[in-house]
Amino acid sequence: METVRKSITFTGQQDDWIKLRVKKGDFTNDSEYIRALVRKDQEANQKLLDLKNAIDEGFQSGRSSLKISDIIAKVDNGEL
Repeated sequence: METVRKSITFTGQQDDWIKLRVKKGDFTNDSEYIRALVRKDQEANQKLLDLKNAIDEGFQSGRSSLKISDIIAKVDNGEL
């Protein structure tokens, strides 16, 4: 995978936090920590996109003839 070098500016407090995470052994270096944050953001955005798509699909499917209690029962039974 191609890599791209970036220059990022942090406040002193942010830099101290990154150094602490590395020192504690959570990450091997600053870059690993930043990449982990980017991956976490990508995952969160994908979950949001998936939710929006599910909501759109629900709206497009029209009204259900089921009552809310029926839907809950189907979810509890693993049918939905």
